[in-house]
Amino acid sequence: MNALTVQNLSFAYGPRRALDGLEFELPAGRFTALLGPNGAGKSTLVALLTRLYDLQQGEIEVLGCSLGRQPRLALRELGVVFQQSTLDLDLSVEQNLRYHAALHGLPRSMANERIDAELARQQLQERRRDKVRALNGGHRRRVEIARALLHRPRLLLLDEASVGLDPAARQALNEHVRRLCREDDLAVLWTTHLLDEVRSDDALLVLDRGRLVARGEARDICAPDAGNLERTFDRLTRLEACA
Repeated sequence: MNALTVQNLSFAYGPRRALDGLEFELPAGRFTALLGPNGAGKSTLVALLTRLYDLQQGEIEVLGCSLGRQPRLALRELGVVFQQSTLDLDLSVEQNLRYHAALHGLPRSMANERIDAELARQQLQERRRDKVRALNGGHRRRVEIARALLHRPRLLLLDEASVGLDPAARQALNEHVRRLCREDDLAVLWTTHLLDEVRSDDALLVLDRGRLVARGEARDICAPDAGNLERTFDRLTRLEACA
């Protein structure tokens, strides 16, 4: 079963079409990069996947559950890290996690166990009582990932999660999410406009002006350009601009 299936998905803001007939699948247990320039429609797609926006046209399934007809079942399998932080800066790391656990109805004993496990995995045990305001950007992102995984989803969405981080922190976060994917058999959709966050063995979707202009293995998509992702990205988005 695919972790995510998107069929004929379109969305418009008044006369401006932000997404135009998207169709793709995300395999379970795989890291998939969604690459596109700013304004390509990545955040609109994430808003639809998380039901921040209602569907206008098309179908979305998460682990076989229709987001439109079975939203609670679908969202139960979904963890999300948004581009803009949604942590409460004046609460501690642990308090932010406990609030999320309560929203998902986790019993206190289960919440304690999972919070301890996620803080350990994110290497945040020593910061659990610190206010989020005191953390740097990389640590805040790790708190958001810990929060997103508390209810044990099988699909993790990260929308431009590395924005605002320095290069070393971006690389560390990217590798950390990949490790989670490998260790937990977790499907990941990592949206980005930064080419150095994509690897040749990734599943890759290229989005531009609301349309999917390429999908497949990154190495195969880049093959006509001798494996150069920058050249491939320029070619694909230039062709789309001229269409």
